[in-house]
Amino acid sequence: MTPHPLTLMNTHFHFDHCFGNAALAEAETEIWAHPDCAQELSERGEQWRYSWEQLYELDLSGVRILPANHLVSRETTLHIGGRMVVLSHHGRAHTSGDLVARIDNVLVAGDLIEQGGPPAFEDSYPLEWPEALAQLLSLTGPETVIIPGHGELVDLEFLKAQHDLLTRLDWLIRDGHADDAPIDRVASASPLNAFGQAGLLQSYLAVKRGYAQLAGSLEV
Repeated sequence: MTPHPLTLMNTHFHFDHCFGNAALAEAETEIWAHPDCAQELSERGEQWRYSWEQLYELDLSGVRILPANHLVSRETTLHIGGRMVVLSHHGRAHTSGDLVARIDNVLVAGDLIEQGGPPAFEDSYPLEWPEALAQLLSLTGPETVIIPGHGELVDLEFLKAQHDLLTRLDWLIRDGHADDAPIDRVASASPLNAFGQAGLLQSYLAVKRGYAQLAGSLEV
């Protein structure tokens, strides 16, 4: 990959974004993450391994779970190979510990931004996610190349559209909760349903977690 030392960053704690740490890291490798991400791997890594093996029918038995050894709660700047790399956290969104990286005119967004499928809400904070994207909008210009957590490269216009999508979902959840509407009825009206069955599933999860947020009962 490169003859130079690696610096790793975990965008969040989901296995497809951090279970490769041990495979890439050497003794002195810096692994950066938000504290919540590192804590999830340290305290619940084995539980998550089992859950993801069952959910996705994977064999993750050979993975050595290695949490980050460098933490960033809000923002830090690294100097790697002559380039400035800014790591930043923009609030709870896809998870409680999402981290993004900015290198020159490139934004590595993790699953805060999804292309090719609906945003995923299993461990999300639906009522706070739009604000995280609003903050990313303030850091993004017409020439910015955005690397989403999955899918093809996207741009500022895509980010604007996804921010609008999640803002509409946010208000749909708030209105539904205020009207004491059933979760499935609100989910059936979600803009995520443009993604088909996958979107409907994520809509249900988003509304369920959004209702829990509004009730103050969301388990984190």
